[in-house]
Amino acid sequence: MIVLSWRAEAKEYVCNVLVRLGALKFGVFKLTSGKISPYYIDLRLIPSHVEAFRKICDIYVRMVEEDIGLDSFDRIAGIPTAGIPFASVIAFRVEKPFLYVREEVKAHGTGRNIEGVLNSGDRVIVIDDLITTGKSILRAASMVEAEGGIVDKALVLMDREEGGRKALAKSGIRLFSLLTIKEASKILYQIGVLDEEHYKTILKQVKQSG
Repeated sequence: MIVLSWRAEAKEYVCNVLVRLGALKFGVFKLTSGKISPYYIDLRLIPSHVEAFRKICDIYVRMVEEDIGLDSFDRIAGIPTAGIPFASVIAFRVEKPFLYVREEVKAHGTGRNIEGVLNSGDRVIVIDDLITTGKSILRAASMVEAEGGIVDKALVLMDREEGGRKALAKSGIRLFSLLTIKEASKILYQIGVLDEEHYKTILKQVKQSG
């Protein structure tokens, strides 16, 4: 009998959720980064499904505790919009202060780009659902750093492997992710959920972006 590690089980669970909730779509999509992609992963659906949301937040929390370490950061920041619900629950669960980066520059009130308490020198983990080119995380990191915070770690559920990890590394940010799109597509292909055409479509997108 083969006993899977918690991480292997988590990867399989996330892959199954993508299919069960219809979160993996094929077509022509324009991503937040501006890139055109033949597939799209919509993790914004997850918070609407209570059990899946709970289990995926459990996975995030375990990664924070085991991969990152609770003593290595002071606050958690969520990226709009998909990263905010995950980040807020994770922050609550690990008992760390939560803040979030605004999607648009605030033209009224205090005019801050960060909502929440951030002190100079605070070490902040930036959390999002997935990463493609890294632009969203880098934008959030720059806003946090502009207000005195320190960002050297980011956490996502999935890495689409389109340059994001490398872009973050160049800015001194280490990326932590549960799985890559190549791992996810391979799992789905092996269990017969993803056909060969769609499997090759994903691999081609990664290769072209490498």
